[in-house]
Amino acid sequence: MGAHIIDADGEAPLVIHLVYRLDFGGLENLMVERINRMPAEAYRHAVVALTEITDFASKIKKPGVALYSLHKQPGLSLKTHVDLWKLLRRLKPAILHTYNLSAVEYAPAGLLAGVPVRINGAHGRDAADPEGRNRKHNALRRAMVPFYDCCYANSAAMVDWNRQVIKVPAAKSRLLGNGIDADKFHPPLEGSQRHLAVFGPGCTTIGTVGRVEEVKNHAGLVDAFIALRARCPQSAARLRLAIVGAGPLLAALRAKVEAAGIAELVWLPGARSDVADILRGLDIFVMSSLAEGTPGSALEAMASSLPVVGTRVGGIPEVIDDGVTGMLVPPSDSAAMAAALEAYVRDPLLAARQGAAGRERVLRKYNMAAMVAAYKSLYDTLCERKTKFRKPVKSCVEL
Repeated sequence: MGAHIIDADGEAPLVIHLVYRLDFGGLENLMVERINRMPAEAYRHAVVALTEITDFASKIKKPGVALYSLHKQPGLSLKTHVDLWKLLRRLKPAILHTYNLSAVEYAPAGLLAGVPVRINGAHGRDAADPEGRNRKHNALRRAMVPFYDCCYANSAAMVDWNRQVIKVPAAKSRLLGNGIDADKFHPPLEGSQRHLAVFGPGCTTIGTVGRVEEVKNHAGLVDAFIALRARCPQSAARLRLAIVGAGPLLAALRAKVEAAGIAELVWLPGARSDVADILRGLDIFVMSSLAEGTPGSALEAMASSLPVVGTRVGGIPEVIDDGVTGMLVPPSDSAAMAAALEAYVRDPLLAARQGAAGRERVLRKYNMAAMVAAYKSLYDTLCERKTKFRKPVKSCVEL
C-alpha cells in the first residue's frame, strides 16, 4: 500500500476543476467519472463553472463535492479573474485543474492565489478553429504555458500539436487517455435485440451522442442520412436517425429535419441520462465532428459493441481501427459518410463483427480504472514535487 499525501491540517488535498460550463458533454462526463471514482482519502474535489451549472451536476455522486458558478459575461470579463482569485484564496486548493482553451487563461489567478499545482487539459478544439490555427488563441495558449506545471492532452495528435505548435516542453507534456466503464456500457444481453422504443423493432437506427454544437457537425450528419436513404431505396423505409444531446444548435437542427420532411424518422430528444440504454438500441454509431480529442462517446459506443463511422480528425483515428472496429471518412463529406453507413446497412454481419472488435479494443486499451489511476498519478507527482507543506502518511501496514 502506498503513502497518501495530506494537507497540513490533516485533510486530503483539494482539486479545483475549472470548466466553462458544467453541462452534458464528453469532457464533463469523464471529469465527473474521475471525481466519483478517485479514492476519497487521496483528494477532495470542487467544480467551478465559469458560466453556469446545469442539472448535469446530479451525476456527481461523491459526497462533499462543492459547486461554484462565476457567471462569466461574454468577452474578457476581468471581474471573473478577480472572483476566481478570491474563491481560490478562500478554498486554498492544492491543484487548479483547468480544461480546454476556455479556461486556460485563469492560471495566473491560480498563481496569485497561491495554488501550488496548476494543470491544463486539452480535450479538443472549437469548431471555429478545428485545426488549431487561430493565431490569437495560440498566442494565449503559449503565454499561459509558463504558469502551468503540466499541459496534457487526451490524444496523441493533441500532444504532438501542443509540443510543436504551442511549444509545451516535453517535461510539461503528457498523454492522458480516456477510459470507459465497460460494465455500464455493454451490448444487449444475449437473446435481446437492438431497437429503440421510440422507433420499435424492425428499424435500422444510426445514432450519435454529444452536445449539439457546431464542432459536432450534426447538420452534416443529417445530410449524410438523407443521402443514405437515396443510396438504399430498398432499405429507406426502415432507416432511422437518433441524435442525443442538448446544445445551442438543437432548435436549428430540428428545423432542418422538419424542412427536409424526415421529422418522423429522426429522434432529437435533447440531453438524456440513459445513454447506456440508448446505445444498446442503436445499430450503427456516427461521429461527424470537425474536431475532437479522444472521443468518449465513440468509446462508449464501441464498449456497447457498435461499429463506429467517424471523421478523420483529432483523436478519432486513434480510437477507430479503420476497417476493423469501424470506418473513417473525411470531415464535412456527407457523401463519404453515407457510403460508409451504407456498407453496414447492406451487411449487418459486418456491423456485428466490427462492433465486437470495438468492444475488445475498449477492454484492452481504454479501461476506466487505468484512466483514474493515470490522473491520480499526475496529481501525486506534482503535489509531491511542489507542496512542501504536505507530508506522507504511513500506510496501514506501516503503523
